[in-house]
Amino acid sequence: MPTPRIAPTAADRTARLAVTVFPLLVLAAGGVGLAAPSHFTGWAPAVPWLLGVVMFTMGLTLTGDDFRAVAKRPWAVGLGLVAHYVIMPGLGWLIATVLGLPPQLAAGVILVGCAPSGTASNVVTYLARGDVALSVSVATVSTLVAPLVTPPLTLLLADRFLDVDAGAMLTDILKTVLVPVLGGALVRMAAGRWVGKVLRALPALSALTIAVLVLIVVSGSASRIKDAAALVLLAVVLHNGLGLALGYAAGHLARLGRPSSRAMAFEVGMQNSGLAASLATAHFSPAAALPAAVFSVWHNVSGAAVAAWMSRRPHP
Repeated sequence: MPTPRIAPTAADRTARLAVTVFPLLVLAAGGVGLAAPSHFTGWAPAVPWLLGVVMFTMGLTLTGDDFRAVAKRPWAVGLGLVAHYVIMPGLGWLIATVLGLPPQLAAGVILVGCAPSGTASNVVTYLARGDVALSVSVATVSTLVAPLVTPPLTLLLADRFLDVDAGAMLTDILKTVLVPVLGGALVRMAAGRWVGKVLRALPALSALTIAVLVLIVVSGSASRIKDAAALVLLAVVLHNGLGLALGYAAGHLARLGRPSSRAMAFEVGMQNSGLAASLATAHFSPAAALPAAVFSVWHNVSGAAVAAWMSRRPHP
């Protein structure tokens, strides 16, 4: 029996617009950085500040209900957190090893895997008719624990490729992720009425900021992209695709139900590639930031495509 078609709501149209325009914007920014890299020489120091803006806007969207939702479903949120920080770092190391990536690219792929959940995962989960509450909970917790998890995981898995200063990395994550997110959440609590008036503009601000981040990262290593583009794209497609599949499988094996399994897929397979690019630029090299730049575009394209396919499949 065919599944009845559901008329798209205003929220559906807004979400689809976000995941359609955002990848195109990031792709255009990368193209500009590749075509005219000399125009952006010296912009690299701005990367942590731009990431801080993205994280602050994320904090502004958080409410008390988001934190209470974590307490209501500790098992599901804990499973999502463990799956995220086991599957993606492990896949990053495996792909870098199997493909024989050069040290800088290998470290970059692993760093992407060790990053918290991506900022667009909640929107894509909504489009897929998944469990948005679980998606928000896992994304929030994975971001808040990133200072404690990302540096040691990167040290464990990437140190054989490049020297990793986990202490300095922890400090950077605290400054560029945790402090801005908590700051945004506090501002939302103190001035919720005023923040509510600008909430609709925050996704556009975040998208523009991430696009500038990609532009800077790409322009900083434009001379190396032509030689490594195909290899990096292959690594990113494998990393993201396997992450989505294994994330869904984790939810399915835990019998969370189809909507929650869809949320798990995106919370595992979509990464905060802006953070990975920032850390790679600061602690490794511009070349190590290439996988994060490519991931920024690809995971939004693949996420939107998978969400569109899932939304046409009925819930059990």
